Amino acid sequence: MPDPQPTNWAAGRYQAVAERIAVIAGEVVTAADRLRPVRDSAVVDLACGTGSAALAAVGAGAHVTGVDLTPALVAIAAERPGADAVQWVIADAAHTGLPDGGFSTVVSNMGIIFVEPTSLVAEVTRLLTPGGVFAFSTWVRDDAGSPFFTPIVETLGQPPASVYSPDQWGDLEIVRSRLAAGFDDVRFETGSHTWQFDSVESAVRFIADESPMHVDLLGRLDETTRERLLEAFTAALSAQTDDAGRVSFAAPYAVVTARKNGNV
Repeated sequence: MPDPQPTNWAAGRYQAVAERIAVIAGEVVTAADRLRPVRDSAVVDLACGTGSAALAAVGAGAHVTGVDLTPALVAIAAERPGADAVQWVIADAAHTGLPDGGFSTVVSNMGIIFVEPTSLVAEVTRLLTPGGVFAFSTWVRDDAGSPFFTPIVETLGQPPASVYSPDQWGDLEIVRSRLAAGFDDVRFETGSHTWQFDSVESAVRFIADESPMHVDLLGRLDETTRERLLEAFTAALSAQTDDAGRVSFAAPYAVVTARKNGNV
């Protein structure tokens, strides 16, 4: 597998991903609101991408800041309906430069899971007021494998054991360990997201041209390896088709909430 490096989230067309998982962003805000009402409170959406969670929080009546490291994604977010109500900030989610204790709630929809976890948790802890809520979504590792990810490991090999991976946040024990020093009342609600495409060809196009994680990875491979990986994706997706050739498969996820305790 190529040496791990940060994904270029401007590769491909992230909004194609964001549109498909926007419903989960709404679930994150709803889960946060159950622990502490977000109306009229300060909420920050970390690694906000094109702003689905930020805009869901606006819809719930919050005063919202959206933070992302990729200017191209923030520019798209800023053009969406309701975006004028959000303060958009271009910054690393783990080093935002925002004020200490400036927020009642931190949310993220499939965003912070790609950030180095130790520095991320420290920043979330710094940003929240005592009793503040941290709410985010994460993919959960599927023992049966995923046609979006299993072909990568089968073709390129396992990543180094020392490297953090996004789906580690989908392990409740890891979540508890990472949040133990500063948070309590950790809640872990699981769900299933269905990915659907009209054909294998459209699913492969999504991987090759739109999904930034995949586009970025494919762009770092030599042509022969790239073709091998695309063939592996095609085979995995073909195994998920119905009689009409449509692709459909489930991806488990979790919405995690936790409350910052009063000692940090």
